[in-house]
This record gives sequence, structure tokens and C-alpha cells, in this order.
Amino acid sequence: MTGRHDLPETDPFTRTYWDAAAEGRLLIRRCRACGRAHHYPREFCPHCWSEDVTWETASGRATLYTWSVVHRNDLPPFTDRTPYAAAVVELAEGPRMMTEVVGMGDLSAGAELEVTFREGIPVFRTVPGTTGT
Repeated sequence: MTGRHDLPETDPFTRTYWDAAAEGRLLIRRCRACGRAHHYPREFCPHCWSEDVTWETASGRATLYTWSVVHRNDLPPFTDRTPYAAAVVELAEGPRMMTEVVGMGDLSAGAELEVTFREGIPVFRTVPGTTGT
């Protein structure tokens, strides 16, 4: 136990995802049977239950679906990060993903975001010069 509550616990299946993130790439899974993308990574398609799924590099573009600004969190290392925006983003490929928006600024629903990585973990930031709806 590291005392850090923001670091993932990898397993043999998710190692591909976390290794790619450490290299600055966001992966999603795509079903070869129905063609739909999904996130979080699973060994089967949550839409049609096919096991014919593959890894795909995502574009890293997303829109802000919803968020909540957290002003207090006593778990390390979050205390030093408050306030921060816990968010759900909609990836350009379709699936929604829980994440954090860094460099919050003025957040609005539909704001254009791009992926960035903090210690090998995908987080998002607003695309400069864009606004939400």
C-alpha cells in the first residue's frame, strides 16, 4: 500500500491500458462485432456481449458532460490538489469516462477538452479558445 489513493491497481488485463497511458496514449476498447467503442476496458462488449474486442488508440478529444468541484478531500494526495474538478467526459469516439479536469478555469457543459497525463493517469484540460454550450 502506497498511501496514495489516486494510483491504479493494475492486473494482467488492464496492464496494456496503463502501459499506454504511461507513454501518453489513451486507449479504448472497440467491439469488432457491433463496432461500438467502450470505456472502461473490459474483456467483452457491454453493448452486445461479444468477446471479439480490441484495443484502439483514442483521439484524446472529448467534451465535458458533467463535473463537480471538490473543495475538501482528506485522502492523500488530494488534499494538496483542492479544489479540483471530478468529471465525466464524452470521448470523441462515443464512450463516457470518469476523470479529472485540470487547470479548471471556467467550466461549462459541452466544453472541448483534450487528454493530458499526470503520472501516467489520463486527465483532461480545456482546449484554449473554446467554450461549451
